[in-house]
Amino acid sequence: MLTNQARLIIAGVFALMLAFFVYEQVYQLAGVAGMFIVLLIWGYFKEGPVVMAAKTFYDKDYDKTEKLLLSVKHPNWLNRKRRGFYEFMLGSISLQRQDYDSAERHFELAAQYPLRSVNDHVAALAHVANISVRQHNYEKAEAYLGLAEKHYDKTTAKMKALLERIKAEIKQHQ
Repeated sequence: MLTNQARLIIAGVFALMLAFFVYEQVYQLAGVAGMFIVLLIWGYFKEGPVVMAAKTFYDKDYDKTEKLLLSVKHPNWLNRKRRGFYEFMLGSISLQRQDYDSAERHFELAAQYPLRSVNDHVAALAHVANISVRQHNYEKAEAYLGLAEKHYDKTTAKMKALLERIKAEIKQHQ
């Protein structure tokens, strides 16, 4: 739960400690400092600031969330759970800003990764279906709606109502 800058600062402090411990010939502590450096570097690439971004996302501070998410240089290196939520948050921010093409792309990617719950997974699929309806791509909307309906029993009543509304809009245009 660190920003990338905080990770680098802490890794720098541990690097100084590592150098000091090697100089003093305290190799056990040097090994511990080295392990912490490796752990911080691993977290930089596999975890990123996604947890902090999620916190600001739920506080509805979308500018800060986007800034944190865009600080991830290689999102494809994030672990699977982080990547799904990374894409889900970017899709939600794009949807909030009415950038539908970007939102659709991010939600499609989010649906390919495990998300926090089945309801979040269905929400990602429903967003893609809804955007496709708005762009008059009814075949794609129907395909994503079909994927979402596979989890119909495990979703909330609000999500079920959304799926029914999208289904009605698709039928209306056929």
